[in-house]
Amino acid sequence: MAGRDKGNYFVVTKVLDNYVYIVDGNIHKVENPKYKKIKHIQVFGECSHELKLRLTKKHKINNQDIKKELSKLQAV
Repeated sequence: MAGRDKGNYFVVTKVLDNYVYIVDGNIHKVENPKYKKIKHIQVFGECSHELKLRLTKKHKINNQDIKKELSKLQAV
């Protein structure tokens, strides 16, 4: 909601207590996600069913997948 990532969209890849790991495929890549407190992000509730399915089944996702799905969600 504030700082250098304000206004950008991210995918939450992992939730740990009050923290999440977020990626966007560009700056914050899958290999090095950003660790944020949940209270510092705004959740839109939009969900990519393809990414959700891959994450729940422990399949690998890559930066191209993240960028593709974020562009779809931002176009809506």
